[in-house]
Amino acid sequence: MAVSVPDLDKARAYYKDFLGFSEPFSLNNPDGSVSLAFIKVNDYQYIEVSPGLKPGDDRLKHIAFYTDDAERMRVYLASRGVTVPDSVPKGRSGNLNFNIKDPDGHTVEIVQYMPDGWAMRDKGKSMADARISRRIAHVGVLVGDANAAVHFYGDILRFQETWRGSSTGTVLSWINMHVPDGNDGIEFMLYKDLPAPDQRGTAHHLCLEVPSISSALETLQARAYAKTYSRPLEPRTGINRRRQLNLYDPDGTRAELMEPATVDGKPPVSSTAPLPR
Repeated sequence: MAVSVPDLDKARAYYKDFLGFSEPFSLNNPDGSVSLAFIKVNDYQYIEVSPGLKPGDDRLKHIAFYTDDAERMRVYLASRGVTVPDSVPKGRSGNLNFNIKDPDGHTVEIVQYMPDGWAMRDKGKSMADARISRRIAHVGVLVGDANAAVHFYGDILRFQETWRGSSTGTVLSWINMHVPDGNDGIEFMLYKDLPAPDQRGTAHHLCLEVPSISSALETLQARAYAKTYSRPLEPRTGINRRRQLNLYDPDGTRAELMEPATVDGKPPVSSTAPLPR
């Protein structure tokens, strides 16, 4: 997941000093200033943080999914009517990648880590025990047209739907889907009317899996950064019956800590409420 921030130093302090992640590398502008900081969660998952957020802009820059063959994915997507570039370029970090758009206009990066790229060069490194989480379980994005999103991620990208939830019981709030060959996923945050771009920070989010919310809370409270963290740290049990703890970076972008299992070990029941529109 890639986000924009107005103050990179404040964001770095949150992700590194509070959440315990490392920054193994970054990309620089011609003048030497940082254009993109890579916050490492594990060997295949990163949070990319870029400075330069302007008033009124969406903090979400893009979401990314890994493939072992970017060119074959490009050809396949083209065959399904998705607009793709004419070729797969190699980025400055040494990996092959290209961007597409989902039905709601979110940029989706398809990335293939190359043996000589920075990610594989750093494989097995920069993963301190201080990390609050070892895995991004899902990324959450706003969705206005749920049927179009399900077609794009389900029928074309072959994600598998796992759960539907409602915060009210009268209208659907969330749809969860997993990648075809793993447990990582995407969560549709369903809206009838999408909020303004600069009001989407809490809906656009990343979910960080933790074994125990209570242990994670104790770890966070013991860190020096907690003295400067002004939001309440309030564990709760979500509609999906998993214990959760919401955290927010200095600009309000949410990180949802969540346990992998429900409180009683039983799978959550999907809602049959109608779509918002």
